[in-house]
Amino acid sequence: MCSLGSSYKRTSDTPERILEFDLTTELNHGMAVSNLAYAVAEELGLEEHLCYELAIAGMLHDIGKLKLTCYINGQECNPLVIEELKYVRMHPTLGYEELKDQGYSDFILESILYHHENYDGSGYPANKAGEEIPVGARILRVCDVFSALSSNRPYRKAFDRETAIELMIEEVKNFDMDVFIAFQKVIHNT
Repeated sequence: MCSLGSSYKRTSDTPERILEFDLTTELNHGMAVSNLAYAVAEELGLEEHLCYELAIAGMLHDIGKLKLTCYINGQECNPLVIEELKYVRMHPTLGYEELKDQGYSDFILESILYHHENYDGSGYPANKAGEEIPVGARILRVCDVFSALSSNRPYRKAFDRETAIELMIEEVKNFDMDVFIAFQKVIHNT
């Protein structure tokens, strides 16, 4: 069984691992997504209380990864990368399950649950597409991708802002265009 203390970064004996869990990195990522999501929601004209709730969802969107830390860090076994990816894809559902009885609004919970849905229907966990994806999740999707691309990862260095946006444009089918345009306005005004 793993404890919260084991969620801190440890040195991996297997350099080929591409997934690690570093609590400080995850918190910084959550803050970046939170701030950006608030600004994008505001740019889209969402009501102030929804902007605030989206900031909360941004901070908590990856909380389900805490349930996976032993597996990701290889403390229970030394899984293959493909197996790691299968389990990491469970984190939105695990986060939703962890938070659903703690007083968070449906807006926050659904934003977290569906933040890996792609606008074209190719995401997870439910393969939702277009407008059936809650707007909060559509906003988190764009902000999460940008934050991930513009941050250092165990397997690559951070991309600069322009390169990150270019990479996102190459995969624009994944995003709600109204959200993506609002995101670009926010990014270019900062």
